[in-house]
Order: sequence, then C-alpha cells, then structure tokens
Amino acid sequence: MTSLTVAPGVVEAFGGLRIVAITASGIDNRSAWPEVSARLDDLERAVADGRWAPLGDDHPAIAIWHAAYRQFGTNPRRQRPSVDALTRRVARTGRLPRISPAVDCYNLVSVTHAVPAGAFDLDRVEGHITIRFAEADDRFVPLGEPDEVEQPHPGEVVYADDAGVLTRHWNHRDADRTKVTPGSRRVLFLLETVDAAHHAAVSAGADELSALLRPHAEAVTRDVLDAARSAAGLTR
Repeated sequence: MTSLTVAPGVVEAFGGLRIVAITASGIDNRSAWPEVSARLDDLERAVADGRWAPLGDDHPAIAIWHAAYRQFGTNPRRQRPSVDALTRRVARTGRLPRISPAVDCYNLVSVTHAVPAGAFDLDRVEGHITIRFAEADDRFVPLGEPDEVEQPHPGEVVYADDAGVLTRHWNHRDADRTKVTPGSRRVLFLLETVDAAHHAAVSAGADELSALLRPHAEAVTRDVLDAARSAAGLTR
C-alpha cells in the first residue's frame, strides 16, 4: 500500500483545499470506452454551435487557482492551471485530445465540471505521494520529454513521491515517469480545489468520474483529503 498526504504547510496555506483521490484497479485502458467517446462528441458539438465556451480568468472556478498559483510564486498566465489550459485548448481547437480512454475520461470530467483533474500510474509510483512545497534539490522530468530535467522553484506546490517530483506548479504539468498509458492497470485519479465554495463541484466531478470508470475496472475506491483529514492509504 502507498499513501497520499498533504504536507502540513500546504494545509495551512490552503485551508479550503479538497482533493478526491480515486483508485481504479484492474483498469482496461486499451479497449474503446463508447460512453466516453459519445460524451466527447457531444461536448465538441456544443463547442461548434456555441453552447459551450471556456471560462474566463475572472470566473470563480479559474480565479481561485490563479490566486493559489500567485500565492506560491507562479504566474498563472504563463504556467496555467490544468483546467484553465485545457478549456482554452478546447475553445481554440474545437476538441479534446484523444490520448487513451482513461486520460480522455478525466479530461472530459475536468472540462465539464471546471475542476483540475489528473492521474498517475500507480505501478510507476515509488513509495508514498506527498503534496508539498518544492525543495532546492528537487528534480522533474516533464511529460513527453524523458531526456529533459527541470528544477522546480523552491516553494511552488508539487506532487512528489520518494523518487522525485510528479507535477509542477501543483497541477500545471505531469512527469513522464508516472504518465498513464494504454498498458496502465492501476491508476490514481485526482480532482481538486483550494476553495470550500467549490467542494460540491469536486464531489460531483468525482461521482461522474467514478461512474465512468466502474465498467472498465475491477475495483474503484475513493478517498477524500482536506484540512481535517490530510492523509489516506491507497489500495495497490
């Protein structure tokens, strides 16, 4: 078993945070997920005919993350929160990227519920996962660039395991090592907010994501972390 922990300093700085962790074991990420494909098609039709548009920087769901990024020293217009970057991409291209069913699934939920979402391949996680402030000796290998090594700025919020940093700028970019691939069998999905006013949106997104995952996994479990419960064991 591994664990997911929010470091005390992050809890203190972002007291309204809530992270829903969904573990899907025995997931089939190679076969088609018709219900997810159909939902993606519906979203893209809504973009095309003007029924869906990205949220602006002043929308509360985006503004809370811009404020959080500024708090830990990141310019959110240069390194955008994941939900902000993803909705802008949909508006620009008219579609969500098709990567693999599991990734497409959490991207769909992120856009439709306006919450950041991400995932790690648990079989590639080493030791325990902590959401903490970056330290001077941290190293990060960005997704899609396995030969590139970055040094996070001390003080930015990161996900990290015992072997290194798994995300930069909280949820801006994922690491290459723990990316979800078609061969991934145990996947940890994460939905999050830093404001208590958006706890309901995160819970609704987690409900939908869990429902989409269950037909394609042997088991789906859920843990909630917040200021009152900042650590959870994860089934592996």
